[in-house]
Amino acid sequence: MSRGVRAVEWLVLVEYVRSPRPEGIYVRSIPQLATEMRTVKREMMSGNEALARGAYEAGVVLGTGYPGTPSTEILENLVRYKPEVYCEWSPNEKVAFEVAAGASVAGARSIVTMKHVGLNVAADPLMTLSYLGVVGGFVACVADDPGMHSSQNEQDTRRYASFAKVPIFEPSDSQEAKDFMLEAMGISEKFSTPVILRSTTRVSHSRSLVNLGERSLPERMIGLVKDPPRFVPIPVWGRPMRQRLDERLKGLKEASERSKANRIEWRDRSLGIITASIAYQYVRDAWPEASVLKLGFSNPFPDSMVVELTSGVDKVLVVEELDDIIEEHVKSLGIQCQGRSIVPGIGELSVDILLDSRAKYEGMEPVTPSVPEYCQGLPPRPPVLCPGCPHRGIFCALGKHDVVVTGDIGCYSLGAFKPLDRMDTILCMGAGISMAQGFQKAGEPKKVVGIVGDSTFFHSGITGLIDIAYNKGSSTIIVLDNRTTAMTGHQDHPGTGVTLMGEKTRALSIEDIGRACGIEMVFTISPYDLSTVKETLSQCLESGEPSLIVSRAPCPLKERRRVGEIREISHEKCKGCELCLKLACPAIEMDKDKPKINKILCGGCGLCEQICPAGAASAVGKTKGDKADA
Repeated sequence: MSRGVRAVEWLVLVEYVRSPRPEGIYVRSIPQLATEMRTVKREMMSGNEALARGAYEAGVVLGTGYPGTPSTEILENLVRYKPEVYCEWSPNEKVAFEVAAGASVAGARSIVTMKHVGLNVAADPLMTLSYLGVVGGFVACVADDPGMHSSQNEQDTRRYASFAKVPIFEPSDSQEAKDFMLEAMGISEKFSTPVILRSTTRVSHSRSLVNLGERSLPERMIGLVKDPPRFVPIPVWGRPMRQRLDERLKGLKEASERSKANRIEWRDRSLGIITASIAYQYVRDAWPEASVLKLGFSNPFPDSMVVELTSGVDKVLVVEELDDIIEEHVKSLGIQCQGRSIVPGIGELSVDILLDSRAKYEGMEPVTPSVPEYCQGLPPRPPVLCPGCPHRGIFCALGKHDVVVTGDIGCYSLGAFKPLDRMDTILCMGAGISMAQGFQKAGEPKKVVGIVGDSTFFHSGITGLIDIAYNKGSSTIIVLDNRTTAMTGHQDHPGTGVTLMGEKTRALSIEDIGRACGIEMVFTISPYDLSTVKETLSQCLESGEPSLIVSRAPCPLKERRRVGEIREISHEKCKGCELCLKLACPAIEMDKDKPKINKILCGGCGLCEQICPAGAASAVGKTKGDKADA
């Protein structure tokens, strides 16, 4: 082994030399690469970390966003480069997009981050910013979620690129995530256009070695250069903007043809595969011998490269995750190809899935991989609310009423599962409030309760609450305020009093905002006090007036402390009614024919003690504030 080359680097070098390379690319020897690795600084990074690093190196001075898996860690890593970079969690993606756009028009390089459904919220400013154009580089980092690992749908962000007439980059690993950020920023400034950089769950969260560079700042003064015909899209100026946008697209197409982000890898010419993003990595494993057109700068399409590949191979296959966007375009050029008929368009791709696709392509029976022996016979483990979760008390109380519950996006979505079973609909952020109004105004015979979280309330719940007050609704709205954006990893929001930069700031009051929206019946309760929860809920439902209940208790997972004393169940007193099991608490287990409490898991919320009719559940002495054992 070469002196100074670590084991992990050696493996990378060997893999580099072994791997097939595009024709015309000189493969350096291991000693040459070893020397390079000793002089170039490298770090193992996730795709999201690499995107943050790329933004830093590109001279970004402002980053905004709203947390949402799989994009959250981009800003969480970018803020580590303060004070050179200012970062903020905005109330929602639309606001985040507009803040970053404002910085760009002022001349600063900026990025905005969000998950795929967040771009729906930010679509309004995206569509018009493409008309205005930008001054400082502007990149929207959007992370798609094929397979719906943590999302309510798996929409394809590439559609937005063509819809908004903006370029899009698609990295396939962490190194490309960093490199494409730099190229996207350059393209943005050269063509005065916003750029989308599309990641996916697998790219965002996988780790690989990344070559680090130095930060480079553009030589440009910050400040608006007054030019209403450019920045004010009223019809008289908007129509010329539309003409300029069309001219810009022609230049972007030429840039896509020249970009190093797109490349042809010539190998066996019997099959040519066109692919992009993480699917490229799977293709290299499933079809190692095939020639490949790898798209990294994929909108506008590099048509000459598509024609070059397809004219040089016998057959063409398109491999892409989600929508058949590449396939549609290739066929629009009059080129025969296969794609969706071979490769599935639902869910996340993998090497195993593509090996099945290859078998189908070659007319063979798919070989379904066997389940590893250590996985066989494992019982199902459905997701549940954590031990001590404050939301559990609300769902327990709602179980006493025959009401319609319109839910929302967050940890509390788990309230839809049995045995809680107290959430009837989920649509999108903020719809827990707005859909409640729709049910009630449509004549729903049952009382309607809308549920949102605290971060969701600030994101898009306020306007729905205004609608209820203004249009004389009568729904009861519950804001589950656990003092954080819990589901995406405990980020701060306007109600916590702390910014992403770690600075103390004003903590906005949900109750005051509710009253300002026109809601007169506003209550604040602890979800651990079950009798008060039930009493307040009954009062609101019986009033016939619109009401707002703020259920406030911090997330114990964030606090890393028990809520109160550990409980135990007396087998002598227990009547075996199993009412406590309906709490869906992971700490309550069955011991033969009666429930017992796992003291390691118990969060000390005391709900089991409050609902037990036999008084069998009681405290065992560990007090509130003790750290949890696990």
